[in-house]
Amino acid sequence: MKVIDILENKIDKMPLNYIFTYSDFVIEDKCTSSIIKSLNKLEKAGKISKLAKGKFYKSRTTKYGDTKPPAYEIVKDFIEKDGKLIGYLTGHAIYSDLGLTTQISNKIQIGTNKYRRSLKRDKYIVSFVIQPNHITKDNYELLQILDSMRFIKQIPASMPGEVCERLKWLVAQLSSQKQTTIVNLSLKYTDSVRALLGAILENTNAETILLQKLKKSLNEISEYKLGISEKTLPNLKNWRIR
Repeated sequence: MKVIDILENKIDKMPLNYIFTYSDFVIEDKCTSSIIKSLNKLEKAGKISKLAKGKFYKSRTTKYGDTKPPAYEIVKDFIEKDGKLIGYLTGHAIYSDLGLTTQISNKIQIGTNKYRRSLKRDKYIVSFVIQPNHITKDNYELLQILDSMRFIKQIPASMPGEVCERLKWLVAQLSSQKQTTIVNLSLKYTDSVRALLGAILENTNAETILLQKLKKSLNEISEYKLGISEKTLPNLKNWRIR
């Protein structure tokens, strides 16, 4: 059987919009160059789509055009490596999923422990946000919330007060254990994030020890201009937020 036929059979079994590379194919006695050449032929024939150099996917055609892979698939090589989490979607990539905005962006941001330059994949601009905390499968969702607090004034098509209302709801859903974890994670964020988290937790009647921990971590004279009203956070003055 020809290499291209073997590849087609394997690709047919793959889910739509799953991104694959040359390394997804292991064919005995066939060199990498043959696989590369065959994948490029399939792309030119319109049987698969190309996302970036060496990255392909099988799309579905609708009346609105070809479907695109979800953000996670597009950048999964920056998120997982050998089954280990090395990054997570954040910023523009998750604002709509968290209910913080209705706007869909062509920007994908990734939280990572290592600095990387921005890049472009297909129509998407991929950028990276340094995350000082260790990233795990148990804490990345909490890091997403903290990142949203950090960039609360930069979330498109939403005012800080509107975003805060949603953040209040998200934090209120956290178990007491996760509230403790998010407070500990916030200690490596800016003062304004810890102040906002403290005000939100105080609204949810969180444990006093957590509120004290946050208060102790803040500069005693700093104020935080976040554009949030007392209607949204009645206790904002307790945390010097305005």
